[in-house]
Amino acid sequence: MEGLISASQPFQQKPFGNRKEGDTKPGEKPHVEGGTTDEALTDQRLMTREALGRRNIWEPSVYYALGKESFHFAGQDISIRESMDTYGALIWPGAIALSQFLENNQEQMPLMDKAVLELGAGTGLVSTVASLLGAWVTATDQPEILSNLTFNLRRNTKGRSRYTPQVAALCWGQDLERHFPYPSYHYDYVLAADVVYHHDFLEELLKTMLHFCRAGSGTTLLLANKIRFQSDLRFIERFGSKFNTVLLTELPQQEVRIYKATAKE
Repeated sequence: MEGLISASQPFQQKPFGNRKEGDTKPGEKPHVEGGTTDEALTDQRLMTREALGRRNIWEPSVYYALGKESFHFAGQDISIRESMDTYGALIWPGAIALSQFLENNQEQMPLMDKAVLELGAGTGLVSTVASLLGAWVTATDQPEILSNLTFNLRRNTKGRSRYTPQVAALCWGQDLERHFPYPSYHYDYVLAADVVYHHDFLEELLKTMLHFCRAGSGTTLLLANKIRFQSDLRFIERFGSKFNTVLLTELPQQEVRIYKATAKE
C-alpha cells in the first residue's frame, strides 16, 4: 500500500449500515464463508448492535430524526429517508466518509461530467453527492432496495444536478455481461461504501468490481469501508491481489479506510 495522500475532516457520528446481498436477519443462523459459525454469529451481533446504536452524538450539520438523516454536502441540504426494515435502507459510516471525501477532494477526484457507478448504493447518499458534484450517476443495488433509493435520489437531485441520476438493479456477480456488457457500460469511477463485511458474497463482489474496472479501462474504484471483522481484512488482502491500491485516508475514530484502486494488468 502507498502512504496517505489526502484526508477528509474527521467527524463524530456513527451511523449504521445497509443490508447487502446474503445478510441474515437478527436471529437467523448465517451460512459461513471464510470463518467459523461462532465468528459469523459474533459478527452478526456486532452489526445488529451497530444498527441499533444510532442515537449517538451528532455534529450540528448531521442530526437524528426518526426515519430520516440530514446532511449538507456540495452546498446543498440533503435529506435521506431510511427504513429499519432492511440494512440496505440504512446509512453506514463509510457512505458519510466517502461523501465527505468526494466533496473535499474535487481537484484530485473531479467528478464533473464523469460517468460514475455506485455498487450497493443503499439509501443513495453517495450517489446523491456525486450527482450534485456534476457526475452522471448510475446507482445500483438489489431490486428490493431500489424504491427507497430512487425516492432519495429524486428528492435530493431534482433541479439541482447537472444530470438526472439513474437507478438499476444489480446483484453482485450475476449476469454481468448480459446486463452490463463491456464496453457499452463504461465508467470513469466506481464507488463502493461499506459493501464489505461478513456476508456470503465477497467473491461475487470482487468479481463485480473487476467486471467494471478492467485493466486498461481507465476506471478508478473508490472503496470506503469501516473495518469491523477479520473477514473484512481478508477481503482487503484479496482485493489488493487484484488491484493496484492506494490508501487515500484512514479515519481511526470511525475505523473507516478509503482506498483508490485500479485493476492490475
